[in-house]
Amino acid sequence: MRYMLMHKLDESVPGTFEPTPEFQKRMGAFIQEVAQAGVLLAAEGLCKSSEESARITATKGKTTITDGPFTETKELIAGFGLLEVRSKEEAVEWGKRYVDIFIESGIDVEVDVRRVNEGPA
Repeated sequence: MRYMLMHKLDESVPGTFEPTPEFQKRMGAFIQEVAQAGVLLAAEGLCKSSEESARITATKGKTTITDGPFTETKELIAGFGLLEVRSKEEAVEWGKRYVDIFIESGIDVEVDVRRVNEGPA
C-alpha cells in the first residue's frame, strides 16, 4: 500500500523555507535511507514560498484563481514523500523519523500521513 507524507510549514516564520546546510544533510541522509529500504517512490520539496504559486478554488460551480503569496494561509504543504509500505504503522514510523529531522533543526512542522486511494482491486 502507498502512503503520502506531506509536511506543512508556516511561511510567515522567517527562514522556514530556506533549509540550512545541516538540515539538507540530515534530509539527504533520511531520503537515502528510505530509498535503500526500498519503500521510497518519490520525494520533493516545494518552492520557498507561495509567491510563485496559484490556488484554484471551485465553489458552487464557480472557479476562482488566486495568485500567491497566500497571506491568509499560515500552513502550506512544503514537500512530500510517497512510500510503498506494508501497513499504516510502518508509514507512521517513517513519518515520525521524518519529523525528527525538523525537530533537530528547530523547525515546527506538521506531517500528514495519508493513504493513497488505489481504487478497486
